[in-house]
Amino acid sequence: MSHEIRLAFEHPAARASATAPDGPLDRISLRDHVVSVEIGAFQAERGTTQRICFNVVVEVRPMADALDDDVDRILSYDRVTEAISAALAEERLNLLETLAERIAERILFEPQAVRTFVRIEKLDRGPGALGVEIVRSVDDLRSKPASPKPDTAPHPHVVFLTNAAVRSGNLGRWLDQLEARAEPVILCVGRPDTPGPVTGHRMTQRRVDLLAIEQNAWVLAGRDDRCVVVATRTELDWAMKHGQISVWAPSKIVLDAVDGPTVGPDRPVDLAAWFAGQIEASDLMLIGEGPPAACRVPVILQDIARSGL
Repeated sequence: MSHEIRLAFEHPAARASATAPDGPLDRISLRDHVVSVEIGAFQAERGTTQRICFNVVVEVRPMADALDDDVDRILSYDRVTEAISAALAEERLNLLETLAERIAERILFEPQAVRTFVRIEKLDRGPGALGVEIVRSVDDLRSKPASPKPDTAPHPHVVFLTNAAVRSGNLGRWLDQLEARAEPVILCVGRPDTPGPVTGHRMTQRRVDLLAIEQNAWVLAGRDDRCVVVATRTELDWAMKHGQISVWAPSKIVLDAVDGPTVGPDRPVDLAAWFAGQIEASDLMLIGEGPPAACRVPVILQDIARSGL
């Protein structure tokens, strides 16, 4: 009995271990994540914020193949904190139980998740921490009616910059304007003007040309510290949600795509249009180029002469 009482107050990681189902499961955890929020059913809790502490454990399926140190193949910790933020942003809640249910549901929609422990505690309502803990699994999720989820995914502006635009003295002013937009911004570039290596082989040439675009992305990053070169979808998602201007390094996303682009790095504007469609961009702005022949997103053409390039 004493063991059961002690275990009841342990971190959810210990409870997950003690109640593990058959078969190995990996776990990721979030400890002592404190957020100030307005929540509670009592009148004294309205119109004021209080500190809420979150401890979350997610059991995930072990990877069948090697991870290859690839962040896009795991369940990122950011997805856990984003589930908390999204649940808090939906509406003001009275009950911690409701909040815990919504967080667990969001986490279990992640394809790697199998089971989650969510513990939430109020830190300012008494001499100790007052809270709830729930355990939910994907089986629980399947047994309840599907509830519609609001579209919280960002729809960024994708901006293609020619080499002339990258070199332009107006670059800082354009970045100021882009930074002021409500939606996040992802910049794309093409290959440098200088000739690159020629391999004489289609597949290897494709990789060399993608790397040339990435080199040019680093050139752009060197022009302004606000431009951060990003290669993975996980990093892009984080950057879009935190107001960072990203410069797309295309190799990983292009080479990993199941339904990859039909165009190559020699047509960088079309490649940017493919990328914009993949991330559901709101539009594609082209500075110094005409629009691609077939673009799946709205295109805004910024004329090179009017831009002072």
